[in-house]
Amino acid sequence: MSLLDRIRECQRWDPARFRPFRIEGQGVGWITTDFAERLRAFPDVFRVSGAAIDLVPALTQFDERSRAVEQVLLALKDEGLSRGWRNEPYPVGVGFYIPPLMQIERAAVPLFGVRAYGVHVNGFVGRGADLKLWVGKRSPHKQTAPGKLDHLVAGGQPMGISLLDNVIKESAEEASLSEAMARRARPVGFISYITERSEGLRNDICFAYDIELPDSFVPRNTDGEIESFALWPIEEVRERMAETEDFKFNVALVNIDFLVRHGYLSPDEPGYVDIVEGLRLPAPRT
Repeated sequence: MSLLDRIRECQRWDPARFRPFRIEGQGVGWITTDFAERLRAFPDVFRVSGAAIDLVPALTQFDERSRAVEQVLLALKDEGLSRGWRNEPYPVGVGFYIPPLMQIERAAVPLFGVRAYGVHVNGFVGRGADLKLWVGKRSPHKQTAPGKLDHLVAGGQPMGISLLDNVIKESAEEASLSEAMARRARPVGFISYITERSEGLRNDICFAYDIELPDSFVPRNTDGEIESFALWPIEEVRERMAETEDFKFNVALVNIDFLVRHGYLSPDEPGYVDIVEGLRLPAPRT
């Protein structure tokens, strides 16, 4: 195993198994052939062909599109297809800074392969060889990646909230950071990937933040999503990622990016170029 294995884990998808999902002729996601056949049962909402799955042109407004798709998802939920319903709307569109074309229940995002967004906060203490990273262990009851290792703070990016406000909200819920402390989180870029998972196609951008914390700070979870926290030497984080699959798949990528940015991964090391290039994969063209 190696750090490059963590990168390759997030590059596993077979485009031949998918068709573009389009709204107004614009590609917004990817749907498997099997799921496309299920959508044929809803011709008032989806137009299914061998080339693509289109939202019907009669649905022209954000709200009516969102309501129509929600009714389909509720029907599929009753059939057991859409599991882990969260009542959390996510935007569907052609770019993060472009107004979305509709919204969709978070649990259904991978079924449609639409690009989703999230915030990931690396909480660290110290500098250089003495740097330590806060590592969370996810609750065994989590819908996704139960028991896996995680960041100090991480969460999906829902509708109607800014990235910074989401960092502040998630920081309070997951680690009991005050708003003043959370505002010190520094944006440091993003990682992106597209990979097939058990829940569907994950086509994501994770916006990364770093926050240097005082030695006296001890995180405390309040929303039940994190079972425990531990402060790990950075070399221990690196070794665990290289030798095991203990970290949640996208958390590993954000941590690898941290290693690169802070100089804990050298360009003299084999695989360095492939690792760095693999941290930011563009969304596939529809």
